[in-house]
Amino acid sequence: RGASLPKIAATRGYGADVRLVGTTVDDALAAAEEFARDTGAVLIHPFDHPDIVCGQATIGLEILEQCPQVRTVVVGAGGGGLAAGIGVVIKALRPEVRVVAVQAEKAAALARSVRAGSVVQLSEVATIADGIAVGHPGRLTVPMVSRYVDEIRTVSEESLAHAVLAFLERAKLVVEPAGAAGLAAMLDDPGAFPPPVVVVASGGNVDPILLVRILRHGLAAAGRYLSFEVTLPDRPGALAGLLRTLADAEANVLDVVHERTRASLAIDEVEVALQVETRGPEHSREVLATLTSLGYLPDGAGPAAS
Repeated sequence: RGASLPKIAATRGYGADVRLVGTTVDDALAAAEEFARDTGAVLIHPFDHPDIVCGQATIGLEILEQCPQVRTVVVGAGGGGLAAGIGVVIKALRPEVRVVAVQAEKAAALARSVRAGSVVQLSEVATIADGIAVGHPGRLTVPMVSRYVDEIRTVSEESLAHAVLAFLERAKLVVEPAGAAGLAAMLDDPGAFPPPVVVVASGGNVDPILLVRILRHGLAAAGRYLSFEVTLPDRPGALAGLLRTLADAEANVLDVVHERTRASLAIDEVEVALQVETRGPEHSREVLATLTSLGYLPDGAGPAAS
């Protein structure tokens, strides 16, 4: 039930009978296995089947053909089929190239399974990256990833949101959180990936409403939103002066809230809570410094909640 609406609509558009079951890939897979047993239908596993892994391995061939100078390949991972397939090809043809798999830290079953040497089942999976929201990897993929993938990293929800935003801003690409996991890892630790680096952006199925939430969250994580409170004289023009100062500092005001009833305020004072958009953390510091120099004394300043 957590699948994006565009993904559901596109699948139905291909003529499929779409049934929404559970909240994770594991729930849907269990329902599909039951349906196959009851009806005799053929089950096509999303990652734990040799043919699926071989199909995804062709991406490794394309990477080497189109970027022969590559030194690092970074790929998002849920059940491990994509990472295993790409790893097999890369290590067979260019064993010196590093292959790094990346998981959401709230759905890191593959990482735990590789460390344990066997399939580990997570008790809970909760991530915006629905495409890799897998509670347990495949019995086929775990040993393959152990052998052919050099490293598995995990990233936070904030990092995933930041990566989706970076794809939009810098590459003009709409990439879903699962597909942005590789870039999220690179943004977290740029020096850990010897260049040239190929990041596999493996999906663009994201619900527009979720995309808006992700963008707001990503902007907050990137320090693009700033919230603070200022105490002003309760007289005409006081707020206008503050807003002019923010405009001169090139900060875009997103929200303004007046508070006149706080016990700490004098009878002729008003507290104004603002949320502004900035160019980033450095610009936010410049805005706060400007306000302070003019006597506004912003209080409670920090990244605005998304």
